Amino acid sequence: MIPKTIRIGGPEFRAMHERVVEVTALTSRLNVLPFDDEDGKAELFAQILGRPLPDEVTIYPPFFTDDGRNIEFGGRVFVNQNCTFLDGAGITLGHRVMIGPKATFVTGGHPVDPADRKLYLTGAPIVLEENVWVGAGATILPGVTVGKDSVVAAGAVVADDVPPQTLVAGPKAGVVRGW
Repeated sequence: MIPKTIRIGGPEFRAMHERVVEVTALTSRLNVLPFDDEDGKAELFAQILGRPLPDEVTIYPPFFTDDGRNIEFGGRVFVNQNCTFLDGAGITLGHRVMIGPKATFVTGGHPVDPADRKLYLTGAPIVLEENVWVGAGATILPGVTVGKDSVVAAGAVVADDVPPQTLVAGPKAGVVRGW
């Protein structure tokens, strides 16, 4: 997993890059399999995740990830098609989580300071607690926890923690500061 900060070009970065190349080849193969090729999907998911996909977890390809080994699944998780999991810093999906198509989970980023932006990667885990529903096209950003029984509306950009039993919606973008 990505520690809080790694230096671009350093040994951790090189290892991460090698895994991204490897898993991109694997997801490319996964995403062109016939939908009913259960054995082929199971074999590729096991390579992508570093272990077999749990029986009570359903992921509909196409599916994209930059590592795959840092995704933890509770029981009865459903991930619809065309989702992206950039899981370098870890993604945890609690029991009965449902994820709509084209949802994106991003655990990595870069510092805001232009002098550091091309020198470092940063990362923070994402946690979806039990019974969360993420709508189509939503984006969950680094360090976010979505509380139990909450709903992230379609197209929402979530940059802050979501309390339990809460509906969040809407875009997040806005001027924060200048330099």
